[in-house]
Amino acid sequence: MEEQDMEAHRRRLVVIGGGVAGSLLAKSLQFHADVTLIDPKEYFEIPWASLRAMVEPSFAERSVINHGDYFTNGRIVTSTAIDINENQVLTAQGRLIPYDFLVVATGHANCVPKSRTERLDQYKAEYQQINSARSILIVGGGPTGVELAGEIAVDFPEKAVTLVHNGSRLLEYIGPKASEKSLHWLKSKKVEVKLEQRVDLNSVSDESKIYQTSAGEIFRADCHFLCTGTPLGSAWLKETVLKNNLDTYGRLMVDENLRVKGRKNIFAIGDITDIPEIKQGYLAQKHALVAAKNLKLLITGGKESKMAIYEPSSVKAIVSLGRKDAVAQFPLTTIIGIVPGMIKSRDLFVGKTRKQMGLDPHVVHN
Repeated sequence: MEEQDMEAHRRRLVVIGGGVAGSLLAKSLQFHADVTLIDPKEYFEIPWASLRAMVEPSFAERSVINHGDYFTNGRIVTSTAIDINENQVLTAQGRLIPYDFLVVATGHANCVPKSRTERLDQYKAEYQQINSARSILIVGGGPTGVELAGEIAVDFPEKAVTLVHNGSRLLEYIGPKASEKSLHWLKSKKVEVKLEQRVDLNSVSDESKIYQTSAGEIFRADCHFLCTGTPLGSAWLKETVLKNNLDTYGRLMVDENLRVKGRKNIFAIGDITDIPEIKQGYLAQKHALVAAKNLKLLITGGKESKMAIYEPSSVKAIVSLGRKDAVAQFPLTTIIGIVPGMIKSRDLFVGKTRKQMGLDPHVVHN
């Protein structure tokens, strides 16, 4: 048995992407294999806490976590991956990293700073921008735009907030009841919501700060925040051995065990997969735990027939509306107010996520 454990520790596992899914998987398997985590940034960030950090920068002290704080028994390569062959990953720095097992968890292509310090400074700058503005434009009415509007409306009720969305309703990824309730809540906080309109941000100068919508409406805003979707982090895969494993949307096609279809030793988890469910952070965490269980089985020579199966989740979502309220959609009902707010909005699951990563829920060591 001891010999088998020694053999397992020599199995090389490479994880590409240090977001919600990749970081949890690397943490979970760091004592079961020789693990390398490849990520262009030096930290893991709890993404659903980012909007709170814009109105309360100190909140990010707990939600932005250096990889080395939770991943203590492996290698961290701060770079992007640019190619994969049958047994190696090539980084942008020209480094070839061999693997026995590979996990692709590159999620969405978000543009964020490299270091934790830079990321914390970015939140401080965004806070100053919000604090000094009298009027604020938010472009995009998905969960990011709605939650940011909620955070600003609650913490800065004196600000004039305008939200412009090109869709016919807010939060189009979930049901119309949640959309209606969210719209009513935002209006009750004096947020002006303009639906089925666009804003050309390129035509606005820093001096004029005058914006025009596609419907011809003109208004002033001291600053704006773009809260539209970001592309999947899969474009680079089109030139790799996995190019034929991408669907028409650029997602990696996976089987019920979260292995890339047709591949015995390559897994994909998180938003980059073609699993038919809403792309949400807590589901990416579930992917990570199922994939970790299966990798541990394979690394130790277990039977493939014993691998865990991932069951896609039913439609369930909680969108924060400031510090106390939220709108929640469950399979049989949709509710808004303090009750769903108690589930998510107060701490945004930051303490829970830190605990899952083996860290103190409250204390931050800089």
